[in-house]
Amino acid sequence: MSDDAAPPRRSRFAALTWLALACALVVLVVAVAQRRDRPVSDRTVGEVTRVGVAGGASIPAYLRAAGEELARLDAPDAYALVSFADYLTPARAAAALDGAPVSAVVARVPLPGRQTEIVRIAALRLPGDVVAGMADVAGRKDREAADYRARAAAPAATADPELRRVYESGAVVAAREAVAYRAGCACVYAAVVRAAPDALRALAGRPGVRVVDPAPEVARLDRTVFTPPLPEQRDVARPPADTPDQGGGMGDSSEAARTVSGPSPTAPAPVPGSGSPNPAPTS
Repeated sequence: MSDDAAPPRRSRFAALTWLALACALVVLVVAVAQRRDRPVSDRTVGEVTRVGVAGGASIPAYLRAAGEELARLDAPDAYALVSFADYLTPARAAAALDGAPVSAVVARVPLPGRQTEIVRIAALRLPGDVVAGMADVAGRKDREAADYRARAAAPAATADPELRRVYESGAVVAAREAVAYRAGCACVYAAVVRAAPDALRALAGRPGVRVVDPAPEVARLDRTVFTPPLPEQRDVARPPADTPDQGGGMGDSSEAARTVSGPSPTAPAPVPGSGSPNPAPTS
């Protein structure tokens, strides 16, 4: 009797085994299909490319290295950081870059002895886009100056003379930056372009162009930090210097201003100088 019962049990066991395998196969197929439908993640997120001179580095060494790299460049169209020998107005920058495909310019208001914000202005058409970008920065600087003045008048600042002085100094600098940008100041000292090697080498030979630093490794401008040397920097890219008691109008300054890759927040941090720039790792 036991011999007659064995075959049905084996048949049921085999059927259950095949059913389990079939279910596992269905789950595997569904998982593969769902994985295939997922968008591929951007592997460049979190990666930052740096182009320019690092803080504390030798300016002559940077100029020499950039020139040597440009001489041997044989890649197709590549981005490059163009540094000028002086601060230029939007019109003069347009003349210096005439014919070069520009992506952005780098600017700061050169107030003597004052730390001012470095801004990167998107500019495909020069000088129009630069003038419009400067007007936007001027509006932001007006708001920063008003914010500083409000903080200077707050109880916390009136009870602390040093804090009040910091806020008042920040308001003065922001207001002067606003006036300068609104007037289309001589503030542009670098630009980001994209061109073929021969065009970049020709650009490097133009009057007023200090150096062209090729950056064929740049794939995304929004993930790139640019640190061009300031026109007044001749030996070393020094850390910032800020002397609030030094007066005077616009002109050359010896400090390396802080850098941003885009607009800073409307509400500035409580420090002298301009808005809320991002310190280099450089917009």
